[in-house]
Amino acid sequence: MDYRETSVWLPFTQMKTLPELPRVKSADGIMLELADGRRLMDCISSWWVTLHGHTQPEIVEAICQQARQLEHVICAGLIHEPAEKLADRLTGILPDNLNHVFYSDDGSTAVEVGLKMAFQYWKNQGIKSRTRFLAFEGAYHGDTLGAMSVSHRSVFTDAFGEMLFDVDFVPYPETFMTDSDPAATEAQALAVLSDFLDKYGDQYAALIIEPLIQGSGGMRMCRPEFLAKLRDQLAAYDILTIFDEVMVGFGRTGDLFACLKAEVTPDIICLSKGITGGFMPLAVTICTDAVYEAFYSDDPYKTLYHGHSYTANPLGCAAGLASLDLLESGQENFRRMEAWHHEGMKRLEGHPLLEKRRICGTISAMNIKDNQGPGYLSSIGPVIKKRFIEAGFLLRPLGNVLYILPPYCITKSQIDSVYACIRDVLNTL
Repeated sequence: MDYRETSVWLPFTQMKTLPELPRVKSADGIMLELADGRRLMDCISSWWVTLHGHTQPEIVEAICQQARQLEHVICAGLIHEPAEKLADRLTGILPDNLNHVFYSDDGSTAVEVGLKMAFQYWKNQGIKSRTRFLAFEGAYHGDTLGAMSVSHRSVFTDAFGEMLFDVDFVPYPETFMTDSDPAATEAQALAVLSDFLDKYGDQYAALIIEPLIQGSGGMRMCRPEFLAKLRDQLAAYDILTIFDEVMVGFGRTGDLFACLKAEVTPDIICLSKGITGGFMPLAVTICTDAVYEAFYSDDPYKTLYHGHSYTANPLGCAAGLASLDLLESGQENFRRMEAWHHEGMKRLEGHPLLEKRRICGTISAMNIKDNQGPGYLSSIGPVIKKRFIEAGFLLRPLGNVLYILPPYCITKSQIDSVYACIRDVLNTL
């Protein structure tokens, strides 16, 4: 495709070298129908947002009913029932102390709000020394400036380096199916954290982490045990913990939320992507009573001055409520998927092009050996992506990292076919 033929500027895309793109006409369940009549199995939930399947009728109906009653209204000085209901539903299934829901539009802004909450939390108490942040190597938290600042320095952030604030990065203790001693890797990460805390412990406002799975950083996975040890170290210095569950929330880790699976309650949690089942842009940042009370004041300067035009959009809230109904009533759909992934991975065991296989809940990932070098710009990614599409599967590698992250409507036979396709494509390389 000549970049001058379209007015659309695609994300994360060099438009000048863009090849001809498939055009999607419609979708149903796990299948996408292209304009030329071909069908693709969506194995990545369309950027990780489609929880239950495309055009899920219950969510479609909820949006239609809401649109007939109230499509949108300013959520400042006014409130509406869908926003209140969704907030109550979310706090009802999260750990007990996460009780206060701040609405925004997408994952980046949910993180941005979380960072601002943590920073101002200390200022509102008259503590001006808590200005530093901790994050993890390999992290990706979004594309706004604050979210980029707490993300690993990479091709995503390099152009904006001088605009980002300094952050102290801790190694992420990624583990794999073949690891014999994951605790040693965790101990090394915690030792680095301990060094930072010894030097600057009373200067940190918060630490932010993608719990259990780093997404765009390459589907890197850590154990629940690490999160518990991490929280204990931070608690000794009264440092807030922010869980970025934008990707891993709503069943992706095999439990409703990563914090529930790890039995660790953060001070702030950021949610988006699957919150509406993939139908509408919506995000929330949810905090504990202690964080909220630092803003609850007669002093207008202690207000969290943040907002968006479409904050708590009623259509998005209606979609979110319908999606939660499906999620809670159909928990077997996501809880059974980890066993299916393990069966599929056995079929790939020993393949000479694969290494670092890992699974967590509904997500499996593996690295493809690339002699030209790993990473997001690995040359192997575009090659195998094209071959997967030709075979009828939408798999979108992160460089040389191949992952499967399907909607929960996928069947056992369909997930078997995904692994069979991966084996066949790898055998052509």
